[in-house]
Amino acid sequence: MSTDSTSAATTGSPFVLEGRPTAQLIADQLREQIVQGAFLPGQQVNESVLAVQLNTSRGPIREALQRLSQEGILVNKRNRGVFVRELTSEDIREIYAVRQALESTAAQELLDAPPETIEETCSILKDTLAEMAKQVAVSDWPAIARLDMQFHTSFVAGTGNSRLIRSYKTLAAESRMCILNLEVSYPRVDVLVEEHQVLLDLLARRDRKALLRAIRQHMEKAVEDLTTQHDKALGA
Repeated sequence: MSTDSTSAATTGSPFVLEGRPTAQLIADQLREQIVQGAFLPGQQVNESVLAVQLNTSRGPIREALQRLSQEGILVNKRNRGVFVRELTSEDIREIYAVRQALESTAAQELLDAPPETIEETCSILKDTLAEMAKQVAVSDWPAIARLDMQFHTSFVAGTGNSRLIRSYKTLAAESRMCILNLEVSYPRVDVLVEEHQVLLDLLARRDRKALLRAIRQHMEKAVEDLTTQHDKALGA
C-alpha cells in the first residue's frame, strides 16, 4: 500500500491554520489529516512541501514531524525521509491491548471518584452516543470513527488524570488510522451503539466487575474485526 507521493499537495493544502504556525499546531493538524486519510499509509510526508503550503520555515515543520514520529504515527526511514506508518495486524493487537489497559485503569479511577464526577462523565458520553447513533443511521464512517474515539477519549478524560489522558491521545489517533486507513466500515455497525451504551450504563450503575469485563470484550471484538479486515486487504 506504499506510495512515493510526497504529500497531499496535489489535491491542495488540507491545512487551515490561523495566525503563525507553531510546531504543536502543525502536529495537531497533520495528525488529524493523517487519521482522516488525507495521507495514505506508506506515503511520504515532505518537509519542504509542507513548509510551502503553510508559508512557514522548515524548523516548526521538522519539530512537528518529530513529534508525530515519537507518537508512532509517522516513521523516519534513514536516508529516505518521513512516512505515514503502515499498520500491521500486530500493531493493531498492540494498540488495542494498551487501550484496554488504559481504559481499565480509567474505569477504576472513575469508579473511585465522587458521584458528581461520574455523573458529569456519563452526561458527556450520553451526548456523544446520541450523535454517534445519528451518524450510524446515515452510514457516515469517518464521523462514526471520530465519535467512537471521542466516546472513549471522554471516558478516559473523566478521570482528570493528565498523564493517562496524554498517553491515550496517541492511541486514539492510531485507532482511527486502523479503521479509516484500512478503508473498511465497521463490521459490527449494527451493534456499535449498543456496545457503547452498555459501557455507559455500567459506569452509571458503578458496576466495577461488569464494566471491566465489558471493556475487555469490546477491545477483543475490535481486534478481531480489524485484523480480519486487514488480512483480507492483504489477501491473506
